Amino acid sequence: MSLTEDIASCAETVHAGDPMRFLSAMTATGADRDALMVLYAFNVEVSRAPWVTSEPMIAEMRLQWWLDAVEEIYTGATVRRHQVVTPLADLIARKQLPRALFDGAINARQWDIYKEPHADEAALWAYLAATGGGVMALGFKALTDAGDTAYLDAAQAYGTACAGATLLEAVPALETAERYPLVDGTGAGVQALAQAALDRLDRARLQLKRAPRPARAALRAGWLARGVLRQTVAEPQLVVAGGLGGSDAGKRLRLMGLAATGRF
Repeated sequence: MSLTEDIASCAETVHAGDPMRFLSAMTATGADRDALMVLYAFNVEVSRAPWVTSEPMIAEMRLQWWLDAVEEIYTGATVRRHQVVTPLADLIARKQLPRALFDGAINARQWDIYKEPHADEAALWAYLAATGGGVMALGFKALTDAGDTAYLDAAQAYGTACAGATLLEAVPALETAERYPLVDGTGAGVQALAQAALDRLDRARLQLKRAPRPARAALRAGWLARGVLRQTVAEPQLVVAGGLGGSDAGKRLRLMGLAATGRF
């Protein structure tokens, strides 16, 4: 397969496995869109690795496969042929993407393999920063000039807050699967988590106000977060009930408006 075909395959993976990120990536153009599809395909593959088997050892091996692939890319070894790894290696080389964010995103998924809750709030926030925060930072970095690290920390902070919103929406499904992501699942605890995420979101947005316009397409991956967090603060009982979020039509209209005005 050619690199173009690999990228098309990545887009199909994202469309099937992460439709909200797929829609946000479609607000970018040309090479920027391709870059986001490759990174989001990486995230789909890594995030689902713990869920495709009930055997923890096999799940560990799947995550190790990705750690090994990243190792090959960064050490100059022969990179394995794979429809995501191959275009990812090309993107990393061109955009000088930091290895630590890839390793962090993979290692954090260890929590998804097992059924122990997060030890405390700090552990939960570290998980959100490594997963959603890391992917947001990588997407942002991929849409800027190679070597440019301005706003990278703010982009990760923004992604961390957005990941908090995604987690709150996923609580019913996670608990059905016997995963318990909330350190404090009481109404007050859920409300406090949402407010803390909302505060982080607002601080990061202020720091990103002057971010390059093309890179904002990466930030649009969190276009639903503010609404979800505000809804949780107002009605924390909706988390357990699975009642967060609006209609699909409303979500799409909001994204279209942000893309048309260059906002996020």
